Amino acid sequence: QVQLVESGGGLVQAGGSLRLSCAASGRTSSTYHMGWFRQAPGKEREFVAAISWNGGSTHYADSVKGRFTISRDNAKNTVYLQMESLKSEDTAVYYCAIRSGLWMSLRSYDYPYWGQGTQVTVSS
Repeated sequence: QVQLVESGGGLVQAGGSLRLSCAASGRTSSTYHMGWFRQAPGKEREFVAAISWNGGSTHYADSVKGRFTISRDNAKNTVYLQMESLKSEDTAVYYCAIRSGLWMSLRSYDYPYWGQGTQVTVSS
């Protein structure tokens, strides 16, 4: 079993910054990919960013490209999401997810393990 714990959410004004963290523990494989997703009230969960097991490959949703940066520290089994220039439409619960295999994925159903989520609220 794999456990994921997110932290770093909160309330921030538009234009501000936040850094989310997601710590993985348990039976993580040596090659696992991680993703961030978010879900706003009344909306479906959507992809935000993903990073490959060695950090060599990343992918972002168009809505966050240029503002968000995903990174990881494998020594700490932790992935980060640095969020800059936040907008009110970034308000959502943010979830990290983990999957093993050859490829990272942008699809939520490819990730078997999820964290509990952390709330990000951007006030305008």
